[in-house]
Parts: sequence; structure tokens; C-alpha cells
Amino acid sequence: MAAERNVFKEEDLRYLRLLAKKYPNINSASTEIINLEAILNLPKGTEHFVSDIHGEYESFNHVLKNASGVIKNQISAIFGSEMRESEKKSLATLIYYPEQKLEQVAESEEEMEDWYRITLHRLVTICKVLGSKYSRSKVRKSLPKDYAYILEELLHENKEGNKQLYFNEIIDTIIRLYQADRFIIAMAHLIQRLAVDQLHVIGDIYDRGPKASKIMDRLAAYHSVDIQWGNHDISWMGAAAGCQALICNVIRIQARYANLDTIEEDYGINLIPLATFAMETYGDDPCENFMPKLSAGQLMSDKDAKLIAKMHKAIFILQLKEEAKIILRNPEFRMENRLLLGNMDLEKGTVVVDGKEYTLNDTNFPTVDPSCPYELTEEEEEVMAKIKSSFLNSEKLQEHVRLLYTKGSLYKKFNSNLMFHGCIPMNADGSLKTVNFRGEKLAGQEYFDAVDQAVREGYFNQAHSESKRASMDLIWYLWCGEDSPVFGKKKMTTFERYFIDDPESHHEEKNPFYTLRNQEEVCQEILRDFGMDPQRSHIINGHVPVKVVKGESPIKANGRLFVIDGGFAKAYQKVTGIAGYTLIYNSHGLVLVSHEPFESMEKAIAEEKDILSSTVALQYSQERIRVMNTDIGAELRANINDLEQLLVAYRKGIIKESELK
Repeated sequence: MAAERNVFKEEDLRYLRLLAKKYPNINSASTEIINLEAILNLPKGTEHFVSDIHGEYESFNHVLKNASGVIKNQISAIFGSEMRESEKKSLATLIYYPEQKLEQVAESEEEMEDWYRITLHRLVTICKVLGSKYSRSKVRKSLPKDYAYILEELLHENKEGNKQLYFNEIIDTIIRLYQADRFIIAMAHLIQRLAVDQLHVIGDIYDRGPKASKIMDRLAAYHSVDIQWGNHDISWMGAAAGCQALICNVIRIQARYANLDTIEEDYGINLIPLATFAMETYGDDPCENFMPKLSAGQLMSDKDAKLIAKMHKAIFILQLKEEAKIILRNPEFRMENRLLLGNMDLEKGTVVVDGKEYTLNDTNFPTVDPSCPYELTEEEEEVMAKIKSSFLNSEKLQEHVRLLYTKGSLYKKFNSNLMFHGCIPMNADGSLKTVNFRGEKLAGQEYFDAVDQAVREGYFNQAHSESKRASMDLIWYLWCGEDSPVFGKKKMTTFERYFIDDPESHHEEKNPFYTLRNQEEVCQEILRDFGMDPQRSHIINGHVPVKVVKGESPIKANGRLFVIDGGFAKAYQKVTGIAGYTLIYNSHGLVLVSHEPFESMEKAIAEEKDILSSTVALQYSQERIRVMNTDIGAELRANINDLEQLLVAYRKGIIKESELK
């Protein structure tokens, strides 16, 4: 705040008077400055980065619970040789799954009182270490209400003098009153809470795996999370807004991976109209190209598989027609080469794609009229209207999509890291590509900001308005358009993969970004464009699986960019060879963690099998990063500056002190 000759500007005074309502006198303002200055010197909180979860709830949930190895590492660091490795594994499993592990212990442990006493002391010790990098106020807010007072006493235990008896008596009383189980559960959840300060999800929560809805529930309850939208998230966001092409796309992908339960059971969307229509229209069609892809261990009757295949084909033809409407009313998308239903010659059994004729492996298109191939039949119109109504009126879906809007964005800048899911559209020479978007020529951050706004308009604009429809069309373009930051390919060859056997037609040319991101100078130029320090900042990216089995590294551009999609989704694990990368950014630096496939929660509990993970310290220092070096630190410094100006105003009599209410 500026002051000339001890006189504040009027706009500064207006702000200071508002601030004075919260800090009404010199003492309260001074106390807050002291508090904020102290916080600046605490170690920065641990950030946890995950990406491309794709509905795999169990493995994602376990990675959240073990904080990508943070909790296991803390147990080893705290207890060292005091505990056997088997005891450390048991303690870690108890922290991850306290309710289930306690049941197992009760069946096998003979001296439960001793076990409770030892375990409670160990959990208190872990809580104290993890809580030591937060202010006492922040830890207090994290405590479970039922045990807040007792936990606060234990966490600030002083083992000297008579207080040792006091603390031992607390533990003994907890056990005597049969509260130990509940107390252990509360402490385990507190440890999980303190282990990670901020969770970053770099896109693609939805599709492929079966439990995206449970993941969204988990994120909704998480203490601090941000989400960078992936292309699959964008698809669901558009579907929830009412984009008919994306409604079809969402159903198609769920049918492809035999996950229609996500739509029907989790979100309560009625697919009976589609099933009835599919049986009537494709009753004699084997729909072999549309049989669901089952993951390992997934079972399905032949009858159910055949029904899903017919629904799958029916919704895909609907999708092609709905997409054609968008392409035809948006010539600026330059996607006329995707209008392939009109390029088919069903008598010859061929289709022309980009000027080349290919043989079709399926010529049964009973709802496609060659004279007007993109018009929906009367039955298709009826099915589409009913399904759309179900999507728009699904309370659970709308709740989850609103969370994506509230907690999400196309990109995020936080603590010297630039996070986004897909790509920055680029030219082959390494320059940022200029995109014609809504009548403007935009590139880099300006383009991202405009796209982010368009996505929000597509959901929140007035229903049935032309502006809402135009924004929904843009959301669809983000799913499969050439200049989409979350897609990043010349075209999406979905039609070709279903109907053409020739693999040449399946090729999808990636944006140059995916090659150029290996060059440090290119990444530095991107960081400059986003207003970040190119020497200190990093890019954290997802979207394209890292093919570890072929020797690919997730560390690009001399450590300037990290790709943390290694393959949470089981569908990708044959390609990647692992089950995902995550990233930890703690007060010592960056740690990349690779994970082996997660077997099951049951095995994790019964056999105490944690995910086998490997870590690589990317930038590690014994000198800890403090809050003052973070974005939050910059905000706190600004708050301190404002409070110091308020003190000046009090001391010069410009603003009068008042009593705290």
C-alpha cells in the first residue's frame, strides 16, 4: 500500500477500514503479523500429484492412503531399527485400512491391551512428526471432533516430569473404556490427512475403469484438491451440460469397457430405451466389432455381452450423426474429413477416408439413409431425447460435474509448477501455435484462458440458448479437435478403428508438442509464456502413457517436464509395463514414484501387501523449502504488508482502534 506524506489514498483507506473490522486494534493486528511471520518459516506442506486415474478406484484409493509411500517412509525414518520390518508393514497397513485391520488383529492378537498401548503410542509419535510442519491452529482444524481435545493433549506431550503419568493415564483410560478402536481409526485418518497438504489431479478421472463415481466421491471429501481437466473429464462435463454427441460418446466408452453400471447404477441414468432400440434394430447383427473389452478377472455372460455389443453399435451410429451436426454448423472447426457416413458405398462395401478408399468390415447400417446419412430416424430421436433427459436430471452426475468446475480448470500454476493434462498446441519449429478461437488469434496461456472460459459457459449458460449450444459445440471440439489442448492430435480415428481393418487408417498424428517437450529450451519458452521462471519452474503433464517397457522415461527436457501418466488404467498396463507414476513435492524437493499394479484391498489387508513402488529423487536438498518460498508464502507476505499498513494507520490516528467483539 502506498502512502505519501503519511496520507493514505482513499481506495487504500477503504480497504484498511474493512481490514480493521477483523483486526480492530493494534494488539490484534500485531498478533496476526507475528502468527503469519512464524508460519512463513515452517516447512512447506507435501504436495501429491496423480494423473489418468480412469476409474480405477482401488489402486487410486490406496495411493491416496499411502501418499505414494510418504507414510511408509515416515514410519521407517521415525522408528528405524526399533521395529522389525514386519511390524512396520503391519503399522502401515493399520494406518491405510484401520477398520479392516483392527478386525484382523482382534482375531489373532492374544494380548490386546498391550497391543493397544504400544500401537497408540506409535500412532501418537507419527502424528507429532507429521504435524510438526504445520501451525498448531492448522493441526487443530484437522483433528476429528470427537477426540480433538484428547488428541491435542497427546500431540503436545512433554515427557518430562509429572506429565508423563498424565499422558499414560489418557492412553490407559482410552483402552479401559473400550474406545481404543475408535481412537486408532481417528488417528489413522489424521495421519493420512497430515501426510499430504495438497492433492493435484492432472486429469482423466473418468472412463475405462469401473468406479469413476467413487473416485469423485473421494475427491469431494478430500481436504484440499485441485483438478486439471483431461479429455475424458471434458467429455463427461459436456455430456452433463446436454451435448448430445458427448452423451453418446460417454455411453459408447462405458459400453466398450463393460462399465455401463457407472451410468445406470452410479448415476441412475435409464438406458432401457437404448437397449430396446438396439435389440429391435440390430437383433440379427452379431456386432462383433462392438463386443465389450473385459479386463483381467472380469466375467460376463454371453447374453449380456451380445446385448452390450448391440447397444454399443447403436450408440456409436447415433454419435456419428450427432457429431456431424456439430461439424456442419461449425465450419471453422475444419473437420469435414470426419463426415464418413456420407463417404460409404454400402453396395461396394467401401468408404473413402482422406481421398483413399478402404474396405469396410461391416456393411449393416439399417438407420443410415445414403441420401441423408446424418439425419436421425424417428426412433433414434426418441431414444436420444430420453437419454439426454436422464443425463440432465441425474443429481449425482450433476453434483460430480459441478465439483469438476469448482475444483477444476484447464491448467494450474502452483509453487513453480505448471500443470496441465494434454498439450500446448505447437508448430513443428517449436513456436506456440496461433489458433483462431471465437474470432481471435490466440496462443499459449491466452488460448488456455479462453478455452477454460468457453467450457464454463457451456455448462452454466442459460439452457436452450444459442450461446450455450455454441459453447457445448466447443466442448465437443476439445474432445477430438486438432487444436484441442486436451487431445492434441490431427484427428480421432474412432470410425476407422471400428469399421476398417487396415491399420494404416487408424494412425493419429500427434501435435509436435509431444516430441518437442523433450527439449529443455521449448519447455522454458512455454513456462515464460505462462509467466513463470523458466530456470526454476517445471511442467507436470499427463495424458499419454509412458511406455516404460520400451525404455521411455517420464523425465523430459533435462528435468524440466515430468509425465506422470504411467498407466493407472488396467487397459494401459500392457503398453506401459507399470501401474502409474505419481509425484511428491515435499519440503526437501521433488520425488518421482513409479508403482507396480495393485492387486486388491483384500490382499493389502490380509497379506499386508503395499503397492511396490520405486522412487527417484529429482531435486533433493537437506535444506528444507519453507512456506516463505511458496505461492502461499507470497500471499502471506501480502497479508503481512496490509496488516503493517493498518498498524501505521492506527498509530497515526487515521483509523481509530475499537474493542474486539
